Amino acid sequence: MKNSKKTVLITGAGQGIGQAVAYRFASDGANVVIASKDQPSQIQETIDGIAAAGGTPLGCDTDVRNSDELENLVNKTITHFGGIDILINNTSAPCFNDTFHTTPEQFDLIMSTSVRAAFFLSKACFPYLQKAQNPHIINIAPPLNFEEQWLRDHLSFALGKYGMSLCTIGMAASFRKVGIAVNSLWPRTNIATQRLKDYLLPEVYAGSRYPLIMADAAYALSLQTFRECSGEFFIDEQLLRDNGTTDFSHYAVDPQSPLVQTLFLPLEAGMIPISPELFQRK
Repeated sequence: MKNSKKTVLITGAGQGIGQAVAYRFASDGANVVIASKDQPSQIQETIDGIAAAGGTPLGCDTDVRNSDELENLVNKTITHFGGIDILINNTSAPCFNDTFHTTPEQFDLIMSTSVRAAFFLSKACFPYLQKAQNPHIINIAPPLNFEEQWLRDHLSFALGKYGMSLCTIGMAASFRKVGIAVNSLWPRTNIATQRLKDYLLPEVYAGSRYPLIMADAAYALSLQTFRECSGEFFIDEQLLRDNGTTDFSHYAVDPQSPLVQTLFLPLEAGMIPISPELFQRK
């Protein structure tokens, strides 16, 4: 089963997880719309990469904080490709400070690029998703794990991401009647993006996995139907294991290094836990 010729809209697709997801769907021949505020050279790199992988790209310079720009993004997508099959809400601003070190500007940026963007873009895509054969919304957001340490150390970031997680539950229920699957996907480990590399201490990078693991997981999730899963929370590694993957070494930055666990998950034995000491305060 393939997603060829489907239209996939991805926010924050100029780099990192979003870019990897764009390339994965492009490798199957999909139309891929990238919404990004990255530098023009970075957006062009992603556009070129999508085309080289076999997809048809559309690059949109979009500020996801602006509702009018989200509407324009959807309109451009429909004008160019005629429909939307899959929406991947990937954007969120990095800020890993505790309550005492978070500024109002950082708080507003987190909320507007994560939960607010996901809410209003999903709403704008709804009329077109309901016409698709196997429509999906995938939010890059964690399970609702309210352990005190996450709320203590990263409250503003948690509010934005958990808000997206609540969108998963609420919209899955609201959109079920028209057959739109809405799920969350979250990594088990730290993902080796440039942004997280900027925020985490250098030694943490070795215990990270490349964004490709999230891309492969997002693709696998998109092949399921809303009857099989909607309103659920998936972890990248477990989803791929359930689909038959047994070797994860090619995803590792350094296969010899202990894996660094990401935020918002219960601590697993043998993994390095994320803690404030591993972050460089910005």
